[in-house]
Amino acid sequence: MVCALERGGGAASRPGRLFLAALLGEQRPQQPGCGGSAAGSKVTMEISGLPVELWRLILSYLRLPDLGRCSLVCRAWYELILSLDNTRWRQLCLGCIECRHPNWPNQPDVEPQSWREAFKQHYVASKTWTKNTQDFESSNCFYLFRRKKDRHVLRVGQGCEFDTLRAALASAGVYDRIVLLPGVYEEQSEIILKVPVEIVGQGKLGDVALLVSIDQHCPTTRLCNVVFMPAWFTPVVYKTTSGHVQFDNCNFENGQLQIHAPGTCQVKFCTFNQSSIHFHSVALGVLENCEFTGSENASVTIEGIPSSERNWACKHLTTLAKSHCVLQASDPTLCNVSKWGGWGGPPARNVRTCKIVVGGDQSNLLPASKTQLVLEKAGEKEAEVNGRLYTAKEGEAMALETDSSDSELSTSSENEEDDRSMYKVSYRAHGLSHLLAHVIHSRPQTNGLTALQRDLELKTLQQELQRDKEAQSLASSLQGCLIRKCLFRDGKGGVFVCSQGRAKLEGSVFRELTYAVRCIQNSKIIMLKNDIHHCKASGIFLRLAAGGLIADNNIHSNCEAGVDIRKGANPLILCNKIHSGLRSGIVVLGNGKGIIRSNQIYGNKEAGIYILYNGNPIVSGNHIFQGLAAGIAVNENGKGQIIENVIRENQWGGADIRRGGDPVLRSNLICCGYSDGVVVGERGKGLIEGNTIYGNKGCGVWIMSSSLPHITNNRIGHNNIYGVAVFCRKDDANDYLANQGGNENFNDEGEAASWENDLDSEDERFTSRRPISVALVESNSINHNGAAGLYVKSSEALNIIANAIHANHDSGVAVFQSSQLTRIANNSISCNSLGGVLIESEARVELRGNGIYDNSSHGITSKGDGVIVENDIVGNRGCGLQLLQTADMKV
Repeated sequence: MVCALERGGGAASRPGRLFLAALLGEQRPQQPGCGGSAAGSKVTMEISGLPVELWRLILSYLRLPDLGRCSLVCRAWYELILSLDNTRWRQLCLGCIECRHPNWPNQPDVEPQSWREAFKQHYVASKTWTKNTQDFESSNCFYLFRRKKDRHVLRVGQGCEFDTLRAALASAGVYDRIVLLPGVYEEQSEIILKVPVEIVGQGKLGDVALLVSIDQHCPTTRLCNVVFMPAWFTPVVYKTTSGHVQFDNCNFENGQLQIHAPGTCQVKFCTFNQSSIHFHSVALGVLENCEFTGSENASVTIEGIPSSERNWACKHLTTLAKSHCVLQASDPTLCNVSKWGGWGGPPARNVRTCKIVVGGDQSNLLPASKTQLVLEKAGEKEAEVNGRLYTAKEGEAMALETDSSDSELSTSSENEEDDRSMYKVSYRAHGLSHLLAHVIHSRPQTNGLTALQRDLELKTLQQELQRDKEAQSLASSLQGCLIRKCLFRDGKGGVFVCSQGRAKLEGSVFRELTYAVRCIQNSKIIMLKNDIHHCKASGIFLRLAAGGLIADNNIHSNCEAGVDIRKGANPLILCNKIHSGLRSGIVVLGNGKGIIRSNQIYGNKEAGIYILYNGNPIVSGNHIFQGLAAGIAVNENGKGQIIENVIRENQWGGADIRRGGDPVLRSNLICCGYSDGVVVGERGKGLIEGNTIYGNKGCGVWIMSSSLPHITNNRIGHNNIYGVAVFCRKDDANDYLANQGGNENFNDEGEAASWENDLDSEDERFTSRRPISVALVESNSINHNGAAGLYVKSSEALNIIANAIHANHDSGVAVFQSSQLTRIANNSISCNSLGGVLIESEARVELRGNGIYDNSSHGITSKGDGVIVENDIVGNRGCGLQLLQTADMKV
């Protein structure tokens, strides 16, 4: 039986089909629900007569029309035809000269989910060029334009009726098919294409080469299986200004393809070697499964606002494009785009996850992690210190008369038990007790931390699109040029969008280029699920008020920034992986803006996000971790709103603000860094509010005295050195402890030196902020840090107001140097391992209205100058107030 079919060739010939009909005729009469004709046979049959495996072998010899007829017999036959997906449908798909592997060129070794569906999609797409006939259905002369099944086939080549393509075109009718035999066809002048035709090369791709320049003047045409090379008189191999052109499985060598509005194009399974496509105000063009290599400039250029004048093909291209949008039916095999560690795969280096659990159930911690050990030790020490405060005896309260003034405090005597029995004041009832209670509970317990983690959990693209209608509208929009599943490699540029152009890039790979995408001059670009890596400069450039949506891309291993935003560009950057760059992940400068949200930014050699020269983005909901420098750096008058990010495990400061940088840093989790949590360097400014700064190896907040920050309502705890440290100069950081983490070597000049100095008018995007003239540290919870809670060695004035400074492993507040007045007012300073407040000889300090309780040494020790007024100094293990020889204090 098989031999008889094989004698008919690869496709079932008539004898083969007759043999199959005879075979079917031997079966028992059909059962209800299963019958009809198969491959032209009118006899009845049933599938159960033969094993399914044998049916599949027989059916693997049928041509496509016969498979279609068999699938119409009944449901059982339909399911049997579908079961041929990995055999006959695969053969048909790979054997078609008009297409290549469905996942070419990015994943040719990955099979599609369904070969039948892939073949169907290509077949439908290949017929787009003929659909303009539908526009004439209402016309009385429709029959003149309708493509007929018996259209003419004209052959060109040696021994055929036509020797040249030009001669065949002169004789061709509407929708005729011109077949080029293997050979090289060269034309000495431009060919004007006046009638819709299909031009197909015979044989393998590369057997037919055209050295021509074609100018299309007809409504539609299709070219397939041909190599295009430029003629001697022009680099343009093909141009259309009004009609639709479709290229399938073609190669372009050293030439240009130009599409002018209202013309459109559909290009699929094509290779561009040192060639390019130019779109001029095109309403819609589609590039799918194409490869671009060796470009000397941009491989694809889209310029001009999409034309409102549209040709007949636009609606068909729109339907085709939306039928398999990556957001609607993403292929899970997209997760491994390339050998370089591409989309969705593991990061280039091991990513250490960091689940921050502060107190509570130890089962919530990740086992055997460094973060776990830090938190376990911190929890043990905190429990011990907090226990001391709660179990303090009432007898340790200070005895005083009810109506006495501060100067009338009673002194202790040998019989102080009798005195204490007369008058007792519990310091928990003091006016500062609310701060003390806040300190005790300042370390978030299990419930609070779970809520914090939930609030700062990284959102998926679907979640972002659901809550952001603007992003949803951008993601679903389709204008200009659609580039899908293409490969751009080994050239200068990938895609260039200018002069209000529009482009959409989906599932494409850009590698080893100078740059991947450049978008300028009020243009908009939409990038979804692309892989951009190993570019010699930045991966994506946005300039001159460019915008759009950059979402769910994998951007890594680029020599400059992953995304570069400047000169008023304002994109929406969502849910990307931006990692392993040789410089910063994202840079925003020169009045660049943008919304940067829900991205993973990790493993970059410089700052994860670098904002400078009046850059002013909104950065929220990102996870920025394991960078080799700062998590976020704001420098050279940079601004920005940095809100609700997780910034962890970075080598330098979690946030680094210097040289006029003036951001809003609010409600972030900054933890487990290898240096300081927040660094405010020379001339740094900014509002640092409501952050949790936890478990860093350096200080919680490191401030240079020449800066002017406002630090308020933060929780600063369990950092290895100081909670907050203020220094006159960088070298002072090493005076107390030598292992601060080296953040003073932040590369101020490295990346900034290459940026153009764009200082245009400032766009004020902040809500109103309280102006300050002196650095202000207020209303923070500073607890359980490895050294002093607040350390000051400053040459500038400083205000320390209403903070809760609790259970630090040195003094609560240590003022080593303060040439101008340091005001310490209305703070609660309790349960610190040494004294409450230490003032050295070179310091000027005003201590007013503080509650200084239960510290392990003296309440206040002073060698310096100043005033101590209206403080509660209660329950400390040493003296309440110790004034040493050099002290000049007014008490």
